[in-house]
Amino acid sequence: MHKKNQVGQTDAAIHEPRLYRVVADKIQALIASEAIQPGERLPSERDLATKLNVSRASLREALIALELGGVVEVRGGSGVYVSQQPEPDAALPESGPGPFEVLSARRLIEAEIAAIAARVATDSAIDEILKAVLEMEKHHANYASNESADRNFHLSIAKATGNSAYVGVIEYLWDQRGRLWHKLKEHFQTEELRQQTLTDHRNILEAIASHDPAAARKAMRAHLERVTRTFSRG
Repeated sequence: MHKKNQVGQTDAAIHEPRLYRVVADKIQALIASEAIQPGERLPSERDLATKLNVSRASLREALIALELGGVVEVRGGSGVYVSQQPEPDAALPESGPGPFEVLSARRLIEAEIAAIAARVATDSAIDEILKAVLEMEKHHANYASNESADRNFHLSIAKATGNSAYVGVIEYLWDQRGRLWHKLKEHFQTEELRQQTLTDHRNILEAIASHDPAAARKAMRAHLERVTRTFSRG
């Protein structure tokens, strides 16, 4: 029987490897078994996903983790290559949830938080959401400021519910956006997605300001589904 820690997690759950790390191990095994040399290109993402029997999302997370570990190089528009100076004992980054796990949780949780906000948000709470939208539009070209405004947008919606537990959940999910997330975003976020994000945020704001829970839920879910599609398929 597995022991539970103070927050009720079993030892097995704590030490269970993340799926992207399992997939990363499979990729490294394939590099070794097929003798793919430093500087040589790996099969395409589509072929790798088929060969390893994994989803494109899990494969992409694994490739980014291997890039951060110095094992491969992801070259936009060209493919994935074995690093010229691979580090055989390179540690893969992080042990928390992968980017697509976080996005999956956000699609479920934030859609409902947006719906609740649409029901109960005060005028001042809606003003705070608008302020975050305007800040994100103002700092569209500045990555750090844009990222901060994006965070404030999602937090301001949670705050509009009047429930501090929801705020804590959103803060936790946002804090999971570590090196793996930011490298994924660096490679695969497009200007089209960045522009669409601004439109999505306006749609979410409009639904909340109109006190339309169904529209707010739909708008938030559509926004996060769009991000997921872009990052998983490129």
